[in-house]
Amino acid sequence: MGGLRRSTRDWIADACITGVAAALGAFLLVDSLTTFPQPAEMYVFRDVAIGGVACVALFLLRRRWPAALAVALIVAGTFASSAMGATAMGVFTVAVHRPWRVAAGVAGLTMALIVITFRLARISPQTYREAVVTFALLYAVLVVSGMLIRSRRQLVQSLQDRARQAEEGQRLRVEEARHLERERLAREMHDVLAHRISLLAVHAGALEFRPGASAEEARAAGVIRQCAYEAMEDLREVIGVLREEPGTADPERPQPTLTDVPELIEQSRLAGATVTLDDRNGELPAVPARIGRHAYRIVQEGLTNARKHAATTHVRVTVAGAPGAELTIEVANPLPLTGADAQFPGAGTGLIGLRERVGLVGGRLEHGCTPDGVFRLRAWLPWHE
Repeated sequence: MGGLRRSTRDWIADACITGVAAALGAFLLVDSLTTFPQPAEMYVFRDVAIGGVACVALFLLRRRWPAALAVALIVAGTFASSAMGATAMGVFTVAVHRPWRVAAGVAGLTMALIVITFRLARISPQTYREAVVTFALLYAVLVVSGMLIRSRRQLVQSLQDRARQAEEGQRLRVEEARHLERERLAREMHDVLAHRISLLAVHAGALEFRPGASAEEARAAGVIRQCAYEAMEDLREVIGVLREEPGTADPERPQPTLTDVPELIEQSRLAGATVTLDDRNGELPAVPARIGRHAYRIVQEGLTNARKHAATTHVRVTVAGAPGAELTIEVANPLPLTGADAQFPGAGTGLIGLRERVGLVGGRLEHGCTPDGVFRLRAWLPWHE
């Protein structure tokens, strides 16, 4: 076996081969007792002992050293009729596990010893011819059968190798297509978004330092410029991730969590929004980083939607929950009386992304208008201790 462990199927196959060898050896021993003069009892005992050792060796060593074992069994078969069954199965094993030249050489050596043995025996010419022809046909069948089994195994192995190569080729093609698509997305994001955000930052800077601007206007323009700068940094990071090969990206910078929500709300206030944080816990709890990151993004998306569709309304952010239960995040604002507050178009992809994000952690998300005219975005995230 070359140091390889045998499976249960291999053990069963070896046991069957050894059983066939023992049965064939017993048949040949009985036939020799009827063909040749009756030997002494000690001769029969020696013959059976050699045959038993040959069968045990066949069972234990046929996969590890098939050619060497077959040669040893050939020698044993010249001294014991009961070992000739193990010899035949040894030749079959060589045909299964070794090239045809080795199998043909071992079978030829076996037939040569059989011809010499029967030539030296005191039997009639007809019996001699019948014995030689019988053993020649037996070994021919064994060698051909072993070679067919070996060819079938090689064919199956070749098909498996080709299937693995095809799967690997398909995987490489998919990876290449994914990489090209990431490159395309990176180029589009850089060409479209980077240009517009940089223009926004330039105009905001001009407004911030415009002569005659009030302090409030300068502060609002400064917030816009800072947000544009941060958006450029985020965009640069995203583009870098898209262009990186998988597994070669640099470690990510620290992501915002729930404790960063007050700063996010303060930024919205500086931009002119009216936002109130209602923390039912007294202070924002230290939730697990993964849950806190999702909570932050939910509040961020809620504030973004409020700025886009109801810029002049009052937004209320509510955070509540306890360890071992759920963390509840709610962003609510009254619906605008007219469509004038809806300054930006929306495609709804942000809410779709939130639903996917919440679903990843086993949470729930609801959004919609209440009967009293309030748009409410509410999420429940599991808060394990």
